[in-house]
Amino acid sequence: MANTPGTLWVVATPIGNLEDLSPRAQRTLGEVGLVVCEDTRHSGRLLAAYGIRQRLASLHEHNESRVVPGLLERLAAGEDLALVSDAGTPLLSDPGYRLVRAAADAGIAVRPVPGPSALLAALSVAGLPTDRFAFEGFLPAKGSGRRTRLEALAGEPRTLVFFEAGNRLAAMLQDAGECLGPERPAVLAREL
Repeated sequence: MANTPGTLWVVATPIGNLEDLSPRAQRTLGEVGLVVCEDTRHSGRLLAAYGIRQRLASLHEHNESRVVPGLLERLAAGEDLALVSDAGTPLLSDPGYRLVRAAADAGIAVRPVPGPSALLAALSVAGLPTDRFAFEGFLPAKGSGRRTRLEALAGEPRTLVFFEAGNRLAAMLQDAGECLGPERPAVLAREL
């Protein structure tokens, strides 16, 4: 008799306020066999805040190709797993794509537990058009690569959304003003 494969749950976590973890997300994180996360210390603190005692496994850009096969074996054997990022919805400029893709390719159910998203939270309060937008994630860290990418986006009519590290923000804003034009409206959002 063949085992029924498990489910890979992609669970959104708070982007700042711990009260934003939904009851469904709490239940899912408590019921799975393993929580797969970027940083076990960060996710461990989140789970502890809700009294959830769960095994954690790290998945990040440096170990993803090595770790995914073992996670697929667990799923294929019938174990449910949860994938979380440090904050917000997994896979949006966070690791996990290879795992989700491999699970889907293997016929394993991949299900979302929706919740907080920095991208959508920022758009909802920005006062910019949201009927069409383009999410660009993180721009290249180096100035020449960043400017090349911004120049390629100069004619894009949709609202553009970027993530940026605090220590690179001033340089990115300078380049964006020069490449996208000073007349283009912009909003900075943080601590969402």
